[in-house]
Order: sequence, then C-alpha cells, then structure tokens
Amino acid sequence: MMQSAFDTLVAYQRQTETLGSISGLLSWDMETKMAQGSAAKRGEQLAVLSGLIHDRNAASQLRDLISAARENPQDVTTLRHIALIEREADKASGVPKDLVTEFAHARIRSNQAWGEARKNDAPDIFIPELKNIVSLTRKFASALREPSDKTLYDVCLRDYEPDTDSASIDVMFEKLRPRLVDLRAAVMAAPDAPRLSGHFDIAVQERLVIDLAERFGYDFNRGRIDVAIHPFCEGGGSDVRVTTRYDEKDPLNSIYSIIHEVGHASYEQNISKTHELTVFGHGCSMGIHESQSRICENQLGRSREFTSWLYGRMRDAFGDIGVASEDAFFRAVNGLQNGYIRTEADEVQYNLHVLLRYDLEKALIGGDLAVEDLEAAWNDRFEADFGVKVDKPSNGFLQDIHWCEALIGYFPTYSLGNVYAGCLYSALCYDVPSVMEQVAQGDLSSATEWLRENIHQYGASVPSVDLITKACGQAPSEAPLLDYLDNKFRALID
Repeated sequence: MMQSAFDTLVAYQRQTETLGSISGLLSWDMETKMAQGSAAKRGEQLAVLSGLIHDRNAASQLRDLISAARENPQDVTTLRHIALIEREADKASGVPKDLVTEFAHARIRSNQAWGEARKNDAPDIFIPELKNIVSLTRKFASALREPSDKTLYDVCLRDYEPDTDSASIDVMFEKLRPRLVDLRAAVMAAPDAPRLSGHFDIAVQERLVIDLAERFGYDFNRGRIDVAIHPFCEGGGSDVRVTTRYDEKDPLNSIYSIIHEVGHASYEQNISKTHELTVFGHGCSMGIHESQSRICENQLGRSREFTSWLYGRMRDAFGDIGVASEDAFFRAVNGLQNGYIRTEADEVQYNLHVLLRYDLEKALIGGDLAVEDLEAAWNDRFEADFGVKVDKPSNGFLQDIHWCEALIGYFPTYSLGNVYAGCLYSALCYDVPSVMEQVAQGDLSSATEWLRENIHQYGASVPSVDLITKACGQAPSEAPLLDYLDNKFRALID
C-alpha cells in the first residue's frame, strides 16, 4: 500500500523529533552527570545537533512534503499537525544556520559564566555573556517577526506560549499583581508560620521522594530521578527523567521539588502513545505544562487534606520533625516567609517573582533596559513588591538559569500555569466531588486520572486556550486562582 503524503511528512518529522530527543538527553546529562571539564566538547555536540535539526527544518524537501500533505481535504487534527510542522519550518528558514550555531555556542558560554558568577556573587563575570544572549535573541526575533507581532517579545513568547501575546498577558497580570501584593501584606503581618527542625537523613528523604513520585503518577519503568542544583524534567513518552535536590535541614525542598517535576513528567508520560516522536508528542504550551506541575504541587500537594496525610508519613519516617500537629504542619508547608528565591517561594509570592522577571525581560528585549542596569532594576522592583532589600546577586538577578540559557519568554508561562491550574482545580473538584477526601488518604489516583483524561492525552494536538476551555467548560481566567489563594491564605491568618 502506497504511503500517503501526510504519512511521508510524519515519517520525515519523526527523524527530526528523534534528533531533538537526543539533544535533550545530552542536556540532561550536562546538568546531572557530566564532568565540568567536558563542557566544551558537549557544546560542540549540542551545536552539531542544533545545526542538523535546523537543516532538516529548513530543507526544501520539507516544504515539498508540507505542500503535498495539504493537497487533499484534511480533518482539523491533521491540519493542526501540518501547521505545527510548518511553524518549525518557518522558524528554521527565517534564521541563518550560522546564527543558530552561534547561539548554541553562546548558551554554553553563558551557562558556564552564570554558574561562576552565581557561585562567587560576581555579576561582572556574567554581564558580557548576557549582553550577547540578549543581542542574539533580538536578532533571532527580528528574523522571525511576523506582521501580526506587535513587539519583538511576542516572537520570543511564541516559542513557549504560542496561542497568546504579551498584550493579553499584560491584562491578566495587571489583575493579578494588586491582589497578590495586598494578600502578601495581610499574611506577612500575621505571626510567623511554624518551621520544621531536626536532621532529615538524605537516604530517608530519597525513599519518601520515590513513594511520592509514584503516588502522583510517575512511571519508573519509563524514567528515573537524579539530583540537580535546579530541579527540572527532561524527555517525553517512553523516556522522561526528573531531578530534585536534597537538604538535610529542609526535607520540604526535595518533597515539593519532586511533586512539581512529577507533574511535568506525568504529563509527558501520559500523552497518547500514537503521538510519540511527532509534533503532538509534547505539551501544547509551557503554560499548560506548568499548570500540571503547579496543580500537583500546590492545589493538591499543599492542601490541608494532603498535608494531614503527609504529616503522618513524615513522623513515621523521621520521628520528631519540630511541629506538633497536622495543623502546624499545614501552616509550615504554606507559611509565607521573607525570602529571595523564586523556586522556594510560597504560592502568593511566587507569582510576584514571575511578574518581576516578565516585566524586566520584556524591557531588555524591547530596548528599554540595558543589561548593565538589570541588577539595579531588579533590586528596586524586588524591594517594592516584597518589602526587602536584595542582599547579594545570587539571591537576586543571578538566581535563575533561564536568561543564561536564552529562555526569554519562558517566565510568564509560570504564572499562566498557575492561572490554568486554578481553573483546572475548580473543574476537578466539580467533576469529582470526593477527590479531596481521597487525597486525605494519600490517594491521588482520581486526580491524576482526571488530568490524564482532560489534559495529558492530547499532547499538542489541541491549542492551550481550547484545551482549558474544553476541560473547564469556560475560557481561562485569573479569578479561580485569586479566589483560591484568598480563601486559603486568609483562612491561615484568621
């Protein structure tokens, strides 16, 4: 039987997707297992792979395959499949290969410089490399800018959240920030939350982390857990890997890092097998991806129901943990504390971190903020929103890996993910009224099954706004998230 034009296109794209998965595996190894002295060689390897992927996406053969696949009438899903492949072709053909290769090398240098700068609190080590990253990002965006793009930043955003633009995000974030600032001020005026204390053996934490990963739906037959400075998830389909980090004085670090990353990983593992190594075999946007990690970490994992169950597990594992009741543990898990680090922030302040970064990177790409002025701008905004002066660069603008990796346009998807998670949690509780009673028993199966059915299985086959609308019965809105945060945190201070 002769292969259809669409099947031929999908077969071609499958090889490109496979190269991308190899690149992801090399990046995972660089962050977890690779010796520091191997960075230059790894940079060459990743640069070659980037070039090969670019060549395949820019090839005239791919354009011919796309045109042939479009000749016959297609259903909506097939047309979206073709459109997503064409998006990658447009991106590749719009950017010269030498710029792609230069960018790959620049990211490696920038990553190394950021690591040194962060370790030594020496911004001058990183600033020149960041200037180059910003300059190259602007060149990339200029090459790919379409008539509908109002700003260069919209081009950057399209890589991570293709179904929206910065103007739409601005409207949503402008509604978020005032209520978040007010809520933070109210909660911070209350007495400090209890804190865990004691020694929490790493080996015991590792066993607990494995148990929690399985409860939140992670399949160890298709993945593994490793350690990284900055926890992350890498891979898709039959090979999805996660990382966490351990602190003998703070087991909540490893616990909530793994729940968060397993949220990402379960999404990737549960995309329909028919989509693996296709353009549908990924999350449809980073906002949707982040919604899966945040609903697991926060609405489920930090709920009073789950923390009541977790308190018992913690006492069984560690004995005395420094808090004497389920209620005290719930407050310890959810307490607002003055702090500098986004990844360690509570649910209220986390979004303020993201809004800060979003505004600053928009200004960098828009030419309204010089890289040399970034640190001062960061420190001013942080003090305005958090009421605290930044004490050192590693607690300020050097804390995140994203800018050194040229992941500009990524940050807003974290808060979009929180917004989507708020919508999904409301719909989950409506569809499965007993879900939180089950969570109180340490049983997450109904929640994870609902997410598989309504979000995971579709991969990128459905656009993000349509996916949320379909799952929740209404378009995405910041209101469910704000109401959830108000109800939860104002109850903590009453």
